[in-house]
Amino acid sequence: MLIGDLSRRTGVRPHQLRYYEAQGLLEPSRRASGYREYDDGAVLTVAQIRKLLDAGLSTDEIAYLLPCVTGPDPDLVPCPELLDTLRARLRGLDEQIDTLTRSRHALRGYLETTERRAPADQAGRAPMGARPA
Repeated sequence: MLIGDLSRRTGVRPHQLRYYEAQGLLEPSRRASGYREYDDGAVLTVAQIRKLLDAGLSTDEIAYLLPCVTGPDPDLVPCPELLDTLRARLRGLDEQIDTLTRSRHALRGYLETTERRAPADQAGRAPMGARPA
C-alpha cells in the first residue's frame, strides 16, 4: 500500500509516517517510481508506535524496544533491554512529576503570600497588562 493508504488506515498523517521511517520505526520498500510501498504489517506497527508514544516513550526508545513488541495493544515480550528501558523511563517521569509538584507548591506559596498582601479589592484579580494564568 502507498503512504496515503497507510495514512487513511491508521489515522496518522503522511508526514508523521515519513518521520517514523526516518527514525527507523517503519521500513517501507520502494517502487521503481520511488514511491514508498508498505506491507499490511505496517498498520500494526503504526498502532504499536502510537500507543508507545502515548505511554511517553521517545521514538529512540521505541526503535530500541520495537523488536520486543507484539500485538496491537501492544504486548511486550519481557526481554532485558525492554525492562531496563521502561524502568528508566518511569524513573524519568517520576523525577519530572516531583519537579512539577515542587514548582506547583512554590508557586502556590508565592500566590498565597502575594494575595494576603494585596488590598481586598485586588485579591484574585490579575494586574493590568498581566496575562491570565
